[in-house]
Amino acid sequence: MIKMKKVAVVVLSAFMLVSGVGSQAYAAGYSAQATIGTVSNTGIKSAKKSAALSTYWAADSKPAKQLRSYVKKVTDKKNEEYYIPKKDRIAVFDMDGTLTCETYFTYYDTMMFIEYCLKDHPDKVSDALKKEATAIKPGYTAGEELARNFAKAYAGMTVDELYDYAVKFGKKKTESFTNMRYIDGFYLPMVELVKYLYDNDFTIYVVSGTERTTTRAIIANSPIKKYVSPNHVIGTEFEVKVKGNEKTPSNMDYKYADGDELVFTGGFVQKNLNANKSIWIEREIGQRPVLAFGNSGSDTSMMNYALDERNPYHAQAYMIVADDSKREWGSANWAEKSAEYKAMGYIPVSMKNDFSQIYKKSIKKASSQYAE
Repeated sequence: MIKMKKVAVVVLSAFMLVSGVGSQAYAAGYSAQATIGTVSNTGIKSAKKSAALSTYWAADSKPAKQLRSYVKKVTDKKNEEYYIPKKDRIAVFDMDGTLTCETYFTYYDTMMFIEYCLKDHPDKVSDALKKEATAIKPGYTAGEELARNFAKAYAGMTVDELYDYAVKFGKKKTESFTNMRYIDGFYLPMVELVKYLYDNDFTIYVVSGTERTTTRAIIANSPIKKYVSPNHVIGTEFEVKVKGNEKTPSNMDYKYADGDELVFTGGFVQKNLNANKSIWIEREIGQRPVLAFGNSGSDTSMMNYALDERNPYHAQAYMIVADDSKREWGSANWAEKSAEYKAMGYIPVSMKNDFSQIYKKSIKKASSQYAE
């Protein structure tokens, strides 16, 4: 039977060549190599592999092509100019708007704050914080002042309690899309990219403007959880102390004991945007990344830190442009944004043209972005 299989493969290929079926048939997958693969004593052994970043990325995507080329160069030991040892293959990703949706109608952590204050635990927050949550509308500034309000809202919660609440919130559905829970907002092309880099021995870090515990909860329940460990998450920092010592000025004045709880005090440490991203990358990673991915001006410090001429390796930085208004709520002007980012040395990525699919097929853009 095995011999008959081999003959059938040869005859099929010969027939196609002689009869003039031609290259179109081969391109359509009729060649023995493309459809059947190598035949062994046990039957089919392997099929021809598709190109990397071809499942959710557009076939003609230039950024995907550039990424494939870059990875090929830096993983080739024979390429003396580009090769990067495994230990130095560091890739950093912003989260909101880069890895996952930030348009329902805003960031995950901001929607979580609104829900916490107005629906889930209004009894635990001040009237002032409820007022702040009610006032958030599209176009607001997601800066340090708002982050300080987040810290105040979660005062008294243990680290585990905030983590668990972030997970619970992620299971809620957003009104901005149909069939989407907040945790479902990861961009499939970016998930594919993270896996591709991980498979090529890159160490992946998520460097987010979202508070660190919340970011860890999101990543741990996302499609990239296998590729990003909790200690590879860098985020905004709220003050944490051992419960019972919230008012103690210095952590040097007490010690942790078995059974103690770590709690948020309501204090604020830093908002992980702009220069803080480069500073905390240095403080926590201790070396420059060779790949950086972001989506806004608050990520440029991280990008520039990777591209700095003092980086001993060839580095690249990519900017995701939210220009898809049909499948997403993006409104960016591609011509303007792409030109701006190219001038800064970044490679722009169009969600409209470079992403063949953004979310699971069951997820669709809703008729309206949000309800008052």
